[in-house]
Amino acid sequence: MTDSDFPPPSGPVPGGRLAGVLYLVIIACGIGSEVFLRAPLMAAGGLPSVSPAEVASSLRWSLAADTIMVLADVALALVLFQLLKPVNAAAAMAAMVFRLVQAAILGANLLSQHMAVLILEGAGLQGMGPGAPARLWLELHGAGYDMGLFFFGINCLITGYLLFISGWLPKIFGIGLVAAGLVYLTGSTLRVLAPALSDDFALAYAIPLAAELAFALWLVVMGLGPKRAKGQKQPS
Repeated sequence: MTDSDFPPPSGPVPGGRLAGVLYLVIIACGIGSEVFLRAPLMAAGGLPSVSPAEVASSLRWSLAADTIMVLADVALALVLFQLLKPVNAAAAMAAMVFRLVQAAILGANLLSQHMAVLILEGAGLQGMGPGAPARLWLELHGAGYDMGLFFFGINCLITGYLLFISGWLPKIFGIGLVAAGLVYLTGSTLRVLAPALSDDFALAYAIPLAAELAFALWLVVMGLGPKRAKGQKQPS
């Protein structure tokens, strides 16, 4: 099959503008984080002339910008797949997979930057004895968990919306998953930008626990799918 087999579109392809916006977000966040937040700190003599607290604050905002960039990258991968799938589904899928692999690597790499923040903010850990490095790595593990939950929060929002409009089960389950997603997003954001508030917010995680447990029990007992009319046989 060649390009000539595909008629030229009569107008703008739906989703094209969204892809452009996502690209701009990626560029703005990526360049902003590197050029305006990290690069000045890495310049010769930059770190010694700035207090550790100021460096840590800049790195936290850099983490936030990079997180938005990775999120936009994932969204762009999905949008471009939908746009290019009619041309060649296999090639479009391959392009999406490789872009998602890049996003996964960039997301995991954020933990290295978070470790720098922990070291800067944990300058007083020297007096804690030989356990201080292990404490930092455990803090990093917790931060990585919360960063993963940020993206899972997006998944909960989308899944909850789909369940809400599906009519396959009571709408309260969709609302519950959306609420769970909001809790995950808020908790992960606080972990990066306002860690002092994380402990106070911890009780809110009872909401996703209840919502996901209830949904799981419903799936076990009732399953998931369109309801059958009375007398209608289960399709083979």
